[in-house]
Amino acid sequence: MKKIAVIGTGYVGLVSGTCFAETGNDVVCVDIDEKKVEKMRKGIVPIYEPHLDVVFERNIKQNRLRFTTNLEEAVEFAEIIFLALPTPPGEDGSADLSYVLDVADKLGKLIKEYKVIVDKSTVPVGTAEKVEKAIAANATVDFAVVSNPEFLREGFAIDDFLNPDRVVVGTSDERAVKIMDELYKPFIRDGHPLIIMDEKSAELTKYAANAFLATKITFMNEIANFCEKVGADVDCVRQGIGSDSRIGHKFLYPGIGFGGSCFPKDVSALLKSGQAVGYKFEIIDSVLKVNEKQKVTMVQKIKDQFGDDLSGRHFALWGLAFKPDTDDIREASALYIIKDLIALGAAITAYDPEAMKNVKAEIGDKINYVENQYDALANADALLVATEWGAFKNPDFNRMKLALKNHIIFDGRNIYELNQMKQNGIQYHSVGRQIVGKV
Repeated sequence: MKKIAVIGTGYVGLVSGTCFAETGNDVVCVDIDEKKVEKMRKGIVPIYEPHLDVVFERNIKQNRLRFTTNLEEAVEFAEIIFLALPTPPGEDGSADLSYVLDVADKLGKLIKEYKVIVDKSTVPVGTAEKVEKAIAANATVDFAVVSNPEFLREGFAIDDFLNPDRVVVGTSDERAVKIMDELYKPFIRDGHPLIIMDEKSAELTKYAANAFLATKITFMNEIANFCEKVGADVDCVRQGIGSDSRIGHKFLYPGIGFGGSCFPKDVSALLKSGQAVGYKFEIIDSVLKVNEKQKVTMVQKIKDQFGDDLSGRHFALWGLAFKPDTDDIREASALYIIKDLIALGAAITAYDPEAMKNVKAEIGDKINYVENQYDALANADALLVATEWGAFKNPDFNRMKLALKNHIIFDGRNIYELNQMKQNGIQYHSVGRQIVGKV
């Protein structure tokens, strides 16, 4: 059993703290937001993540998971201190380390004995050195700074944390290596590796992983766009190349671009890190540019169908989150589509199982919101699908056709089969496949 403090209760911090408590550790989570801390003490989870609420409540009841606004008490209590603080993109796209370094400065004044301070946030190469320097400026005792990047998928974060493909630990401090090894033993008993490396390599591993996956998605989106031009079927191409063991099937599903809290931010930060040392990532630069265009490819298809002036047009929108099983709308393609359609004069009625509250906080009443997916369809010129929620995949097509003004669907996630659309008499526009039912 380890005594752990997790500073920051955002997505990474809350999942990490809860999962460490689940394996028997004594965890205190620190946040400056008093209202948020009070809600968590009452068992209210501030984010939506499948199964998090169950594990969260269980560990609060067992008193293994606690919450506080008092940083000093948490630091005194813990032997391992995780920094799970935001690193938002700055105006130039580089990672803003001000939150991390501000806490590091405070830690130097608070630690009274050896502590392991762990960078859990996704941070640029060289951040561990900056954190160590900030702590050392005020510290009078020995300490270690470790880079321990997370590899969590929103919607699967609990399972990803408890059953990781690998755990990456970056440190040259042997005492810290032993402590981290003991901490992660319950998570790697099935043979998945604990990989020890230097701090800079650990920091780069996270960026490299996300950049590669973003590149794979973007490559497939470009292939899909080309399929539309030449009349090929991207599903056939995807199956053909995905069967190659060197390529694999994952992250080959085309759509309207990637979003979320990780890929856009991390890929952009890696690009800026390269520029800072005089190196240009040509592929990564292209990935960001292609993805930016991909998010609004649906808008051009809508214009091709209805004309450039969409005044008086009304569209139903299913899905607002950047992916299913989350309420995260950061860099969600739906927001880009909404912005462009409103600029063209269109009205939009949207439904999402979890993300509507966040979108309303972001854009207010620029669009309409309904509490049932079928209510969004009433008298709409077409249905737009922007997120592949499970509830959208097997709908009542007869009910849909009765509600829609035109039997037209623009699907940005390819959740329906072409033959299925033909049989239901629906004009269907998807990504990288032929248009069904267009006269």
